[in-house]
Amino acid sequence: MAWFEGFEARHFDVNGVRIFARTGGREGAPPLLMLHGFPQTHAIWHRVAQVLAPHFSLVLPDLRGYGDSAKPRGAADHANYSKRTMAADMAALMAQLGHARFGLVGHDRGGRVAHRLALDHAPQVSRLALIDIAPTLDMYAATDMRFASAYYHWFHLIQPAPLPERMLGGDPAFCLSWALGGWGANGTAYIEPHALAEYERCFCTPEAIHGACEDYRASAGIDLDHDRASRAGGERIACDTLVLWGERGVVGKLFEPLALWQAQCSARVTGEAVPAGHFIPEELHALTAERLIAFMH
Repeated sequence: MAWFEGFEARHFDVNGVRIFARTGGREGAPPLLMLHGFPQTHAIWHRVAQVLAPHFSLVLPDLRGYGDSAKPRGAADHANYSKRTMAADMAALMAQLGHARFGLVGHDRGGRVAHRLALDHAPQVSRLALIDIAPTLDMYAATDMRFASAYYHWFHLIQPAPLPERMLGGDPAFCLSWALGGWGANGTAYIEPHALAEYERCFCTPEAIHGACEDYRASAGIDLDHDRASRAGGERIACDTLVLWGERGVVGKLFEPLALWQAQCSARVTGEAVPAGHFIPEELHALTAERLIAFMH
């Protein structure tokens, strides 16, 4: 398949940082913002985007700390990597592109940014799709030996700098490959060589490793504060939401993602388990695109 044929690649100055994004699809079609997770970049959407392009005006950014976007040093409280800050990046990006209201899909860390975006910028989000995540607060609250063993990186990457940075930096390509082959993925055969090369180029630098660690440090601290405050204030996702999770993945095995997201939404929440591990957009790109087309229209 063509590598983002017909998409424009550029940087945008938003919210005090430079964000890289590809834009493309059908001009004048409903806008759809697609957010990637760890340890990847917007390239996870490559195959899905080719199917979605005739139906949507697509925006595929790299989150701050990832890919070709800015990777600032983490603040003492990690606030500049909070999901609130990362969501503000995305809201500003879409506003700069002229999209006042848009559909939103997030996988993994991108799903956590999407969750916060749907809360903090509710008027901008028309529909929300979350792929292979449960709410961060619920996942940490339910931590047991099974979860800590399967999602070890949630606890490793949050350790104070520079410990995890130095450890991952010892052999970043191996760490990347290990992560991409885990969490029910059954190896990395689902990743095409061009995408894998992009992940290696973008992840295997000290700045990118630090950015990823800061993302997780924020999730274990300031993000939980924000989530608790939102729940205490009665904030809930106000738009219809689609939840997909992998049958072989950790989220589906250890949590009840549909019920957990229904508890956080005031609108309709639907979803299903699909025959994949964690990296659903690449493992099942045709199914992912089919579900998104049906839901977002």
